[in-house]
Amino acid sequence: MGLFKKTTAVLCLAAVAGTCFGGYSPASEKVNDTAFAAVDDSGDDWLHTKGSRIYDMNGNEVWLTGANWFGLNCSENAPHGLYARDVDDMLQSIADHGINIIRFPISTELLLSWMDGEPLPVSSVQASYNPPKDEVGEDGTVTPAGKYGNINRDFCEADGKTLKNSMEIFDIIMQKMKKYGIKALVDVHSPASHNSGHNYNLWYYEPTAEDCDGMATGHFSGKEITWDNWKDSITWLAEKYANDDTILAYDLKNEPHGKRGYDGSSCPANMAKWDDSTDKNNWKYSSEECAKSILKVNPHALILIEGIEQSPRFDRNATWNTADVFQPKAGEEKWYGAWWGGNLRGVKDLPVLPESGQIVYSPHDYGPSVYAQSWFDKDFSTETLLDDYWRDTWAYINSDEIAPLLIGEWGGHMDDGPNQKWMELLRDYMIDHHINHTFWCLNPNSGDTGGLLDTQFNNWDEAKYGLFEKSLWQTSSSGKYVGLDHQVALGKNGVSLNDFYSSYANSEGSNLDGGKKSDGKPVDSTPASPKPTESPKPTESPKPTESPKPTESPKPTESPKPTESPKPTESPKPTETPNPSEKAVYGDVNEDGKVDVTDLSTLALSLVDKKELKGNAFTNADVDGDGKVGLTDLATIRQYISKKIDKLGV
Repeated sequence: MGLFKKTTAVLCLAAVAGTCFGGYSPASEKVNDTAFAAVDDSGDDWLHTKGSRIYDMNGNEVWLTGANWFGLNCSENAPHGLYARDVDDMLQSIADHGINIIRFPISTELLLSWMDGEPLPVSSVQASYNPPKDEVGEDGTVTPAGKYGNINRDFCEADGKTLKNSMEIFDIIMQKMKKYGIKALVDVHSPASHNSGHNYNLWYYEPTAEDCDGMATGHFSGKEITWDNWKDSITWLAEKYANDDTILAYDLKNEPHGKRGYDGSSCPANMAKWDDSTDKNNWKYSSEECAKSILKVNPHALILIEGIEQSPRFDRNATWNTADVFQPKAGEEKWYGAWWGGNLRGVKDLPVLPESGQIVYSPHDYGPSVYAQSWFDKDFSTETLLDDYWRDTWAYINSDEIAPLLIGEWGGHMDDGPNQKWMELLRDYMIDHHINHTFWCLNPNSGDTGGLLDTQFNNWDEAKYGLFEKSLWQTSSSGKYVGLDHQVALGKNGVSLNDFYSSYANSEGSNLDGGKKSDGKPVDSTPASPKPTESPKPTESPKPTESPKPTESPKPTESPKPTESPKPTESPKPTETPNPSEKAVYGDVNEDGKVDVTDLSTLALSLVDKKELKGNAFTNADVDGDGKVGLTDLATIRQYISKKIDKLGV
């Protein structure tokens, strides 16, 4: 979340100062990068996109409906609330309440520490298992293990009290989520591991001669976190989990933002922009390069790309270097305004990797209790919100079938007034238009939105949950929550994806697509044996730093009336023809004599980069024998590697 909520990821520490915490392992002790890498037993839950929808490997439509759980982005380096509640109890409750995916904000600094083999320490987590094993007294009395302390026991070392490091705890949480049928979405929330680190405009911090507004000293006091650090660290995590479909998606950066000052003094290099340049602060270019890097090591992953804050009015001769106008007259505005991360106008002419089949755009949207934007200055309705802001800022991406949307953050206080009205309008619009979403947030310690849980992370706010619950994927009449795992049901009142498509989709349907019933094909549960991937080389890890509070809120501007958006273009077709003298080895795209995940990566990158396959590589990739290579061939090879089909080629 941007603006004022960004300043108040309120610490839990003060409220629990008297709680006894476990210690943590020394950060200087090296750990094995891959020692705790999770390997899924089935590998059948990966997703892909087509038009505005997201589908499973058999072409069944899915709907991601979840919530945020922050803390890994903060100085505690762990999800908040684990000082008061056992992680299994927490995850069970989340699943039982129908949340099928959790968005985990994380910092690049924390990822770099894992990648470097020196995980940052954890605080504000209570973990004990006392005694760690049965104890027999002199009189023969047995004190069973865990009698005096048993909370988050899996976070403890063998002594029952020493806390494991931040990477080990993250890996344990990912493994535990499998039991409850919950999936994960990892969000790179900020460069620094700090509770206000998200206030920084960009996804990297590199002091340069272009720091013309004091970025180096006034906005961010941390050690350099380079553009490559950002890209390499999230790629490292994607490779670490390339064979584990618990983490389905990666949100490349939370709320890129920044705007021009009224006097033109703000440095253009310090604001996120969206153009056709290769400048590092160009979010379109940066997100595209990062997406390519991730898809190279995991072609299955969904890539979430947020918007920016401001974009110039090119129709009024504004450019990325034009100063804003203070209190402009109607018709003289030079910039379109938006929430941080909310402005996706650039996708219309400059989409990111449209041929990949893995891109999801992820704007954030908030109500008037966070900031009194201009589109709230009336008796607003769904239609006025569309006309004044939503349609041209992000909704056109869905309506024009360009790509799926996932509203990564929405939420706020229940005020029985304008903010609650806005939440209900956005909720209903997302339901009516199959828009994926993750609510902000589970945590009660989000300053100006509050959370779904109470101050001790135990009880649910029934009024707020009641509003939110209607937007969770559930069967139409029986009210079963639908999960994203094909084999494991979502909590106690949920069903697995296979159960839904075999028993509910055609009989009662769900609240997706207005209750429309559909046929679906359950996925075979035969375990796959994907080839493990190596972790990238470690790089130097930065130290934790402080980051200042924001000093200015953005000036809202009115959006113009909607204009017609272009239809998505088709993926380019390779022109290279097969070599008739060579016999095809279907699926062996990289021509190494075997068919495995490296062939998927080779084919995915050729489609993304629009590079033609030649000769035998083309012949081997054309597994359906139609004379061209595209997404259908990619999906078929993926099924073969996952052992869902036993033959490639015609």
